[in-house]
Amino acid sequence: MSGERILVVDDDLELSEQVSNYLVLQGLEVSRSVDGNEALTMLADHKYDLVLLDVIMPGMDGFAVCRKIRESSQIPIIMLTAIRDEAAKVQMLQAGADDYVEKPFSLPELHARMQAVIRRATTYSPTQEIREFTKDDLRIDYKSHQVTVSGKEVELTSTEFNLLKELTTHAGEVLTHRALLHAVWGAEYGDEREYVRVFVNRLRQKLGDDSASPRFIKTEAGVGYQFIKGQ
Repeated sequence: MSGERILVVDDDLELSEQVSNYLVLQGLEVSRSVDGNEALTMLADHKYDLVLLDVIMPGMDGFAVCRKIRESSQIPIIMLTAIRDEAAKVQMLQAGADDYVEKPFSLPELHARMQAVIRRATTYSPTQEIREFTKDDLRIDYKSHQVTVSGKEVELTSTEFNLLKELTTHAGEVLTHRALLHAVWGAEYGDEREYVRVFVNRLRQKLGDDSASPRFIKTEAGVGYQFIKGQ
């Protein structure tokens, strides 16, 4: 990971400067913004590889900014938060974030999380390599990352796509939370069950699936998830 363009959005100028200086030393190109509206303008005008987004900011907070970004972009987003409430963390993922890092954090820890998110956005190779998957009106082209339902394209973030790919390449198998975390998020993840739960819900919403009467993703209570195999 080097040379990627990062947008740091945080009204804490001291922290923003510390993060930016550290990332520049790691070979990254960094731009900074102090509020949500400015960040949205910068994202519209320039191409970035990842956004570091603070939660609590004046004006538009990080949740609103994240949702606004997701209306037009699948760029990786990591939210930075001093909030330790579990519900708020889930809300970050539901808003469209790929990950979050709690403040105070070490700069190497932040960099490691960024590497993991960018890695998920650029490379993913399950052991079973087939070109496409179809079930009912769902079609997945693994090579082009194109997903359609009833012929209509479904926009997925890289993490959403990678999770769907892991589930469908093991259709009919029950995959535990830990197995999904290791396969999709990376070896450094293992206990963050809320990640899997929220991202499965995001997939269900986008695919038009119903958890109460699923066509695609079935919950195995207390264990994990299974993609329902076609007949």
